[in-house]
Amino acid sequence: MAATALPPLPPQFKSIQHHLRTAQELDKREPVVAYYCRLYAMQTGMKIDSKTPECRKFLSKLMDQLEAMKKQFGDNEAITQEIVGSAHVENYALKMFLYADNEDRAGQFHKNMIKSFYTASLLIDVLTVFGELSEENVQHRKYARWKAAYIHNCLKNGETPQPGPIGMEGESFDVEREEAGSSSLNSGTTQPTSSSTYEANNIPTSNYTGIHIPPGAHAPANTPAEVPHNTGVTSNTIQPAPQNIPLVDPSLYSAQSPGEVRLTPEDFARAQKYCKYAGSALQYEDVSTAVQNLQKALKLLITGRE
Repeated sequence: MAATALPPLPPQFKSIQHHLRTAQELDKREPVVAYYCRLYAMQTGMKIDSKTPECRKFLSKLMDQLEAMKKQFGDNEAITQEIVGSAHVENYALKMFLYADNEDRAGQFHKNMIKSFYTASLLIDVLTVFGELSEENVQHRKYARWKAAYIHNCLKNGETPQPGPIGMEGESFDVEREEAGSSSLNSGTTQPTSSSTYEANNIPTSNYTGIHIPPGAHAPANTPAEVPHNTGVTSNTIQPAPQNIPLVDPSLYSAQSPGEVRLTPEDFARAQKYCKYAGSALQYEDVSTAVQNLQKALKLLITGRE
C-alpha cells in the first residue's frame, strides 16, 4: 500500500472509521478487500460531507490512497472488473461470517469470533459499492452485527451467551478495537476522534430464523485467515473443515443441447457471474461453493433457465 498518510478523521466521518481500520488491517493479506473498503469509505464520505475543508482534505488523501492501490494492483482482475471484485469481497465476508457462526454454534465464545462477526457486517456494507444488497446479505449483516453486540455484552457482564439464532433484542456494542497497539487510520499517532457504538435499535425483536447454515456445512477450509495471538488460540489448532461436495445435478445430463436454446445478453452476464463466483471460492479452497456456482452457470447455458 502507498504510504500516503490520512489526516485526522473528521467527526462527520465517524460512521466509516471502522471500514477504514478494517482496510488497514487487511492491506497485507487481502489487498483487494482493503481497496474496496477504502472505496466504500470514499463513496460514503462524499455523501456525508464533501464541502467542509477538513472533509475535503481527508477525502483527497483517501483518493490518493485508492489511486496508488489501483496502480499497484492494476493487473488484478478483482480491481479492474467489478463483477470479480464483488465476488471476491462477498466470499471473504462469507468466510468471516461462517467462521464466527461455526464458533458460535459450537459454544466457543471469544474476542476473535466477535470481531469476525462484526468485520463480516462491515464487509457486507462494502458490497453496496457494487449495487443493492441481496436480501440474504441484508439478513446476514443484521444477524452478524446483532450477534457481535449480544456476545460482547454477555461476556462483558459475565453471562454465558446462547449459541445459534435466538430471539433478538436491542443491543449496543462499543466496536472500538480493543487490541493493544491498534494502529490509527493515518499510520501516525492521531487516533479517531471518538468511539463508535453500534445501536441495534432498528432491528426488530423477534425469533431470528433468517440464517439457515448448518454448523460446518459450508465453512471454507483454513478459516480464519489469521487468529490473533491474544485469543489464546494458535493457527496450528485450526484444521481444514470437512467439506460437503454437492452431487452433480442429474437433470444436466438429459438437458437439451445448447444449440436449441436462445440465450439473452443477461443470461450470458449471469453465467459469467457464476463462473467468477466459483473462481473466487476456489481461492479459499471452498470446493462446495465453487461446484454449486459452476452447476448454476452450466444449467443456465444449457437450458436457458436457472
